[in-house]
Amino acid sequence: MRFPGTPKRKKPGQDWMRSTGIPSRKSSCNCAINFSKAMKQSSNVFVRILVPFCAGIWVLRVAHFTKLNLLLYISALSSLFLIFIFNYLYTSLKVYHHKQNIAILLYLFFFSIGGLSSLSHQELKYSNHFSRYKAEYFKIYIADEPQEKGGIIRFKARVTCAYEGIKKTRTAGLLMIALRLESSGSPVLNYGDVYLIPARYTSIPSPLNPGEFDSPEWLANQSIYHQAYLSSEELIPLKEQHGLPLIRFAIALRKLQVERYRKLIRDDDAFALAATLILGYRAALDTEILSAYSQTGTIHALSVSGMHVGIIYLILEAALSWMNRRTVLKWTKVILILTLIWFYTLLTGYPASALRSAIMLTMLILSKSLHRNTSSNHILAFSAFCLLRYDPFLLWDVGFQLSYMAVLGLVDLQPGIRRLLSFKSYWVQKGWEMISLSIAAQIFTFPFSIYYFHQFPVYFLLSNLFIALPVIALMYAGLAILIFHLYWLAVPFEWLITFMNSGLARIARLPYSTVQQIWLTKPELCLLCMLMIAILTGLQNKKKLYLFAALFILMLLQGLLAQEKITAQRQKKIILFSLNRNYAVAFILAEKAVLVTDLRPNNQAFKFHIQPALDQLRISSVICIPWNTRRKEREGYGLVIRDHQIRFRQFSILMVDSFFDHRRIRNRSLFDAIWIHGNPRVKVSELRKDIRFQKIWIDGTNYSDIVNKIQTDTLYFKSSTIVLKKITASLINLNQYKPIQN
Repeated sequence: MRFPGTPKRKKPGQDWMRSTGIPSRKSSCNCAINFSKAMKQSSNVFVRILVPFCAGIWVLRVAHFTKLNLLLYISALSSLFLIFIFNYLYTSLKVYHHKQNIAILLYLFFFSIGGLSSLSHQELKYSNHFSRYKAEYFKIYIADEPQEKGGIIRFKARVTCAYEGIKKTRTAGLLMIALRLESSGSPVLNYGDVYLIPARYTSIPSPLNPGEFDSPEWLANQSIYHQAYLSSEELIPLKEQHGLPLIRFAIALRKLQVERYRKLIRDDDAFALAATLILGYRAALDTEILSAYSQTGTIHALSVSGMHVGIIYLILEAALSWMNRRTVLKWTKVILILTLIWFYTLLTGYPASALRSAIMLTMLILSKSLHRNTSSNHILAFSAFCLLRYDPFLLWDVGFQLSYMAVLGLVDLQPGIRRLLSFKSYWVQKGWEMISLSIAAQIFTFPFSIYYFHQFPVYFLLSNLFIALPVIALMYAGLAILIFHLYWLAVPFEWLITFMNSGLARIARLPYSTVQQIWLTKPELCLLCMLMIAILTGLQNKKKLYLFAALFILMLLQGLLAQEKITAQRQKKIILFSLNRNYAVAFILAEKAVLVTDLRPNNQAFKFHIQPALDQLRISSVICIPWNTRRKEREGYGLVIRDHQIRFRQFSILMVDSFFDHRRIRNRSLFDAIWIHGNPRVKVSELRKDIRFQKIWIDGTNYSDIVNKIQTDTLYFKSSTIVLKKITASLINLNQYKPIQN
């Protein structure tokens, strides 16, 4: 029977949320069941809800709003209540005329859920965060596997209690602890161990030099905002255990397997790669090996990702294929495979890429066992939703972003590229399929890879084809060594790793192998992503509108890049780098720079502290000279060094070192700055009588007591003192600087 005025429909209540991608079933008094069935039937539900969910996470993480929990709870409950009411009264209220409003309510609900997830993971805002209490001791437990590097053991610790006298307070929050290794030996640290430590900590320091790695932001995405430097005597062990027993078992098992590789493999680089490739243990990986893989576009091989988990699945599927005969055995095989896949993910440290692969494989295995067809995009979105619900800050994780963009390229772009060419030869066709995989993944990860790593591997096709078969062979051999104790495979296993490393190193040394110094701002990254989306959508749908939009976006992007190029051509700057024991001052003119420094470009400190700033400023030519250089002038650089004096354009510097001990300066000269270096025995008050200057630079070669003495000596002068040691670097823009006048 149909109510008067109700439009005739085949099934009342059907497709009530078509605009959101969620078709409804027949109207039922049990609206919750109706809603869940609709969710299950949709092939695009998680693709559509993922966007507002991520938007809610991003807004509440970036905007730094406070006290919005109640508002978000009200928004989520209200929108959900209205959705169920409209579903229940679908026909009587003629909801089918207002599908867009239902979609808005649904998006508002998931936006609120994303915001609540983001707020719940911002532990610094908790009322019981340990930083809000005055305490003498903290009770902590080790929250991950300790990593040893450079004579220091680092680990994340969760602070559970704060003690002030006899007062005990329950607390929350994570603390990064660095423990100095001592000759007498350090304690054996394991996940879950409980200790008492002094309540002495500091905030994570901000980057000191331009372009440096932003460790505070990286740690903040892991809910870590403070750090502590301790000695082994300050760790007081307690006879307690915290943490999950399963994680403790997996970490202990991985440690045993790493030690087994260490005994079997002699070459250090081969051992580090084996531990990284098979077990996800990256603590022993050398920076040169990491750089070679990064420059050739094969860094994904060092991350436990879909390929690794997929190989595990293929091995298990082949080994347990005999269980497909009966239904009971079949489901036993499914449970066993899923258990082993998730245990391997746990064993490798459960990185974002491995978790994504485990979730996707779980969905594929279950849908295959239930004879259900599920789209790849739906599974990909579902895995992203699960991971972000578990940890919303993964949205800013580089591995999470690159992993999902690569898989999205394989799902949406690779089939179209593969169909462009067809070959009769089986092996040639397989080679083309591998090439299409590499191209699709590289296209989708291109914007993020150049934004984070500031380089583009030119020979990525060659390098990926080169390692394709060796990586698969290494996975099979490495697992056979650990599982079946086939130790005779260790020799060819080590040789294959060495061969692959040397081959990639040669590819990295080829001419023009890497385009470097690619620096994008966040607006430029957004424009580049929009450009690629418009081009790919236009080509796929064959619509000119998208191509015209891509052309417009390209013009905007080129305008921003051209403006940065013009700015780089006109720049005249002096950068005073902040270093602990070294010194470095860069004199920049257009795209050329002269560095007065004791570091060399191949030094790790130079690459970490100085090179990023030069790349960010588009410096193409760099000359490094020491403090006591005898070269007087640099043509084209505008720099003159003579008699302990530096003149760069209109800026003049007096270089004060031990040469000026017990000496006086005549003629009362004028300098824009004096540079104090190497612990000279001079007094600023005497220098003030002999010369005139505006600034004092104190570099990292001076002892701390000398620095304090000079700072105390300058309290009564108007001259600004710049200590280039553990403080933020300084930049002088000569285009806006007014030199000292007579």
